[in-house]
Amino acid sequence: MNILIVKLSSLGDVVHTMPAVQDIVRALPQAQIDWVVEPGFASLVQRCQGVRRVIPCALRAWRASWWRADTRASWRAFRADLSRVQYDAVIDCQGLTKSAIVARCAQLSASGKRYALGNRTAGSGYEAPTRWLADVAITLPTQVHAVQRSRLLCAQALGYALTNNVWHFGLPAQSNIAGAATKTVAFIHGTSRPDKCWNESHWVQLGHLLLAQGFAVALLHGSDEEELRSKRIAQALGAQAQVWPRMPLDALTDKLAQCAGAIGVDSGLSHIAVALDIPHVQLYNFDTAWRTGPVGLTRQVSVYAAPQPSVEQVWQAWQQVSSTGQPARSTSMAA
Repeated sequence: MNILIVKLSSLGDVVHTMPAVQDIVRALPQAQIDWVVEPGFASLVQRCQGVRRVIPCALRAWRASWWRADTRASWRAFRADLSRVQYDAVIDCQGLTKSAIVARCAQLSASGKRYALGNRTAGSGYEAPTRWLADVAITLPTQVHAVQRSRLLCAQALGYALTNNVWHFGLPAQSNIAGAATKTVAFIHGTSRPDKCWNESHWVQLGHLLLAQGFAVALLHGSDEEELRSKRIAQALGAQAQVWPRMPLDALTDKLAQCAGAIGVDSGLSHIAVALDIPHVQLYNFDTAWRTGPVGLTRQVSVYAAPQPSVEQVWQAWQQVSSTGQPARSTSMAA
């Protein structure tokens, strides 16, 4: 059985879709699963266990230069690559017009069908064409975690039952295999939305608390602005704080897996930390952790406060997760 997952972006949404792939592999061991995703996330998805083939789709870049000859050539090449396989099921896990169009481009087998979300769920983007362009639109509970959203969609599309609420992301890291852990805590301070950020002075205070316990601090960044912030925090903390260079997501995943843990705002890299099952505190300035954050875990927790969590709240949460020796198991809220 050939199955195509369409989840183009963003990073956190891509990570949240990985447990659905693990469900499919367990329920349908003979299934061959391909995934269409934006090129920037392809190296990470390629590592997701159960994915046979990753099909990069640079839709964001193409839309910005649709009139250019090279853009049209790239689109034709993508369509040709996508057409190499006839799919028994195409599942649009994104629920947007762009993902619906991509799903429509896929070739179906004689009995194949396209499946999509039939309704908006709280806090998630949704556009009606995803329902119109599919063969089957599946209605889900409106109050549902982002991980459970994709799990329920795939289970109903493919006709298997979810026997438990345990999340397995299937995201191995080479460092996990080697067992090369370090006493470094990663600070994930960057996010696409400024209102999700934590005060820079708070990061410095938290860093000093960690240094006093013998930890080193690693500072991650994905933009020039975030790199400058990383350098300022590192300068305030001294020699035991290191600014990591930018690197591909698969390499960053390996490096993050070596850490003693991570503390981060609501961002894609924080969700990778959850998928890697390392001790992690996720910071929320908005009451949305129920929808995207770690839920019901022992080594991974979210901390929410308005307008921002305090350093003391985050420090207490870190002491809680870092003192737990057993690996956390990601469990969802009930649908």
